[in-house]
Amino acid sequence: MPVNPMNRREFVKKSAVTGAAVAAAGTVAAAPAQAAERTPDHMPPGHKPRTWSFSILGTTDLHSHVFDWDYYKDAAYSDKAGNSVGVARVATLIKQQREAKGEHRTLLVDAGDIIQGTSLAYYFARVEPITGSKGKKGPKHPMAVAMNHMRYDAAALGNHEFNYGIETLRKFESQCDFPLLGANALDAKTLRPAFAPYTVKRICVPGAPDIKVGILGLTNPGIALWDKDNVSGKMVFPGLVEQAKKYVPRLRALGCDVVFLTDHSGLDGSSSYGDELPYVENASNLVAEQVPGIDAILVGHTHVEVPSYTVKNKETGEDVLLSEPYCWGYRLSVFDFELELHHGQWKVTGKKAQTLNPNTVDEDPEIKKLLEADHELVVKYVNTAVGTCTADLSAAESCWKDVPIMDFIQQVQMDAVKAGLSSADAALPLISVAAPFSRTADIPQGSVTIKDIAGLYIYDNTLYGKKLTGAQLKDYLEYGAKYYHQVPSGTKVDTATLTNANNFWDYMYDTAAGVSYDIDIAQAEGSRIKNLTYNGAPVADDQVFVVAVNNYRANGGSGYPHIAAAPIAYSSTNEIRQLMIDYVTAKKSLNPADFAVTNWKLTQAGTPVF
Repeated sequence: MPVNPMNRREFVKKSAVTGAAVAAAGTVAAAPAQAAERTPDHMPPGHKPRTWSFSILGTTDLHSHVFDWDYYKDAAYSDKAGNSVGVARVATLIKQQREAKGEHRTLLVDAGDIIQGTSLAYYFARVEPITGSKGKKGPKHPMAVAMNHMRYDAAALGNHEFNYGIETLRKFESQCDFPLLGANALDAKTLRPAFAPYTVKRICVPGAPDIKVGILGLTNPGIALWDKDNVSGKMVFPGLVEQAKKYVPRLRALGCDVVFLTDHSGLDGSSSYGDELPYVENASNLVAEQVPGIDAILVGHTHVEVPSYTVKNKETGEDVLLSEPYCWGYRLSVFDFELELHHGQWKVTGKKAQTLNPNTVDEDPEIKKLLEADHELVVKYVNTAVGTCTADLSAAESCWKDVPIMDFIQQVQMDAVKAGLSSADAALPLISVAAPFSRTADIPQGSVTIKDIAGLYIYDNTLYGKKLTGAQLKDYLEYGAKYYHQVPSGTKVDTATLTNANNFWDYMYDTAAGVSYDIDIAQAEGSRIKNLTYNGAPVADDQVFVVAVNNYRANGGSGYPHIAAAPIAYSSTNEIRQLMIDYVTAKKSLNPADFAVTNWKLTQAGTPVF
């Protein structure tokens, strides 16, 4: 059934209003244990039925943030909103919730993206890998240590769980005292679940039947594109709605009184990859609407805060409660359930959700004790000097100007692809595309450390060379140019409102090096690329280029045209970030004179904007 995806800004605005209403209503207080045992199941007419309450606490998109620390800045984390990061603080909130509501009245669940995202994650995947190296047994992943200490009951698989390959993921899984769930992560040959689809937990009620809580985990279909190199031929990822329709009835048949989903999928019905896959990327709202029998969903993947959001199931008319606790440990979602016992069967009579902010509590001292040594190892690693830089290179204006720090990425990509091309492909013109991942990145004049480069290239992408024609390249650049809002000629350009049109985020916006072109922001989308040239001559439609591009984009990430199906001229398992580190290490000095070329600019009706 087609569903009109909600505009993300409208959705976030609606979510904020909903969250404010929840906050105004106040926290649901769980009844103390003795008060909950008010009356037996079989009672005379007029007596109230037996009741009980419990809570499910939820995190998502932790991305290996253990402590309240920014490894790229080598300092305590800070932002304008006053947020804190890390499970160490969240653990303190969880302790408070368990103390207030009862240890046996709380479950703890995560919605995925656990083992990638910080220098700590990279260190234990590549530098001192948990899988071991050179015959030596690997260490335990800090996130496994922290989450085991926090006593998680289950976690959904996130798409970034697959970034370091299935072997690393399986090792992490073996180190966890809780199941990693993925009802739509299937073995490619047998089409059977490659991970546990669900788990069933019991809430013990003295003198009454246990409350059975079925927890179903769903991951993101986009893994098939984004981590194609790691999963192709090994695993497949059908849609969330399709698999929920299969497993929710199974959980009900098992006698589950409450069915709770943890989905690594947003809830606005959108897909960043367009029609590259037949399954929706952000489908939690569709699951709630189209699959009967679900009580609540912990939402992940989109890095937004949704304290409480309700979707009505089309078949039953029942309300499904959803909550998304932002990312990185910024928030903790709290789902509170009230139940009554009728004829030996527990029924949900009330449910509420909210998000809590851990920025006012201290980090859990036990987690600090357990993982301080690992943290210090990573701090030492990221502060390793690899060379020097002749000038300060800032990414602050990278979203609207061709700046040298982006040319550094492009040059490294082109050098690596050039070295690996066949003799036939080496005769083709070589260009590169890359996106500004971080506006706060800065490589300082003087000593350059690993953290400086990691702060510029924050993803663990690998490198491809793909072939595009001139016509396809222009389509590619036109697609990227929708990143800008249209600003008519004669109207002043405000960089604060210029970018991120069409919910096109910075990491999605590619610029090119090796060709020259203008982006006319006064024009309508689809007709903005002007004066596209190579070596001073107009690019011909049938001219063939080798394009250096990261694996995420090469496999269809963000929905760029042509690139996913384009012929491969080069591929490597080396991370682009490490290639950048190697570049500086080899040259000993990072000098913009070696790579900085202004080859694209914004215009309004042909007049340069900056």
